[in-house]
Amino acid sequence: MKEDITQRLKDEHQLILRMLALLEKNANLTAAGKFSDYRFYLDGVDFIRNFADRFHHAKEEDVLFEALVENGMPRENSPVAAMLMEHDAGREFVRRMEKAAQRALDGEPGQDAEIAESALGYLELLRGHIDREDTILYPLAERVIPDEKREEINRRYRSAEEKSAAGLEAHYRAIVEKYEKG
Repeated sequence: MKEDITQRLKDEHQLILRMLALLEKNANLTAAGKFSDYRFYLDGVDFIRNFADRFHHAKEEDVLFEALVENGMPRENSPVAAMLMEHDAGREFVRRMEKAAQRALDGEPGQDAEIAESALGYLELLRGHIDREDTILYPLAERVIPDEKREEINRRYRSAEEKSAAGLEAHYRAIVEKYEKG
């Protein structure tokens, strides 16, 4: 039986999608003038940067995408290139959300529209991105990456996880759960 190389990434997507649901709910409330817990947005930025980007996207970019390229997928004008462009576009939404939330926390009025627009833009981009990875790119990887490369890919995932702070996933799961409870 083939060793699975995408399930742990799909599992991480589930936690990311839970944070996106919180962003959607709160950004819509912020846009309507009914939510002003700007600390939530900075916690969201922290989650996105450290869990989604440094922890999850790093495994995709440095391990899975590289394995796809090594096994025949072009680096340019390919699904890998599209995913990398979307990661970068997401980072820009996050920068904008962070700046506006920090300005709001510092007492600068008129930040709600920018916060909501950035959060909603990010979650729309990322939901489509996750769907394309889960339904197109990951199944493709499962088909094209040879059996003899799979153990190494999973070893590199574990290595990346070990380089992260101990308890990183549990920490961010707890943050999501805290905000889900309201």
